[in-house]
Amino acid sequence: MQMIHMDIETINRLLDEINDDRTVPRNIRTLITDAKNSLNSKQDIAVRINSVISTLDEVANDSNIPTYTRTQIWNVVSMLEVMNEQAKEKA
Repeated sequence: MQMIHMDIETINRLLDEINDDRTVPRNIRTLITDAKNSLNSKQDIAVRINSVISTLDEVANDSNIPTYTRTQIWNVVSMLEVMNEQAKEKA
């Protein structure tokens, strides 16, 4: 569980970086904030991870997203998928 907590902190920082980038459209920054709030909620970790992945998939498919931001999103999704596998192994 310690490793998952550290990963959540890292993902929060990455989401903050995207959210602080003013070249990212406002609607995408809003979805990033929603994803971060979901990640930090009190729900089961698997539910949180899947919710965030779903939101970030929606963001990555937005035609208005800058290319480098899409790459950042994919990186976060990859980290979340690894976390999801770790959570399944520990369950």
